[in-house]
Amino acid sequence: MDSKEAKTVADFLIADFANEMQTTLRVIEAVPSGHLDYRPYSKSKTALGLVRHITLEDEWILNCIANGEFTQPPDDSDACGIMNPADAVTRYKEKIPAALDRVRAIPGEKLTNVIDLLGMIQLPAINFLAMAAKHSVHHRGQLSTYMRPMGGKVPGIYGPSADTQ
Repeated sequence: MDSKEAKTVADFLIADFANEMQTTLRVIEAVPSGHLDYRPYSKSKTALGLVRHITLEDEWILNCIANGEFTQPPDDSDACGIMNPADAVTRYKEKIPAALDRVRAIPGEKLTNVIDLLGMIQLPAINFLAMAAKHSVHHRGQLSTYMRPMGGKVPGIYGPSADTQ
């Protein structure tokens, strides 16, 4: 893929990510605050852990793409300051659009540069942008499956849910 093609693909992926952000926010907002320790299995993240993971790693991945290098993932312990869904929504609304704007500003030539993800995967930046949306949607899907067992309602994601009809 040449730099012009990479920029065209990036514009599409950025618009898609921006569209998905609204759904991600709806899901995070719907998480019942009274059951943040819920997890369906002992190896699963808690609901709060997933809320933090989505919020912090969406920002991290986008900023690492913009920087052209991956740093260590963010600390998702209590030290991150996200203690409930409202904290996550506030941070997401503040940080993710700014990170997405940074990615939007990347010239096509840099989108084809290979980035090393901590020695695990080496791909062009444009591929990591595609991965960023998939990562977010994947964990949002996990979180949405927690809702009903937690006593909450699943918001519409790609149309109405049984809870929104």
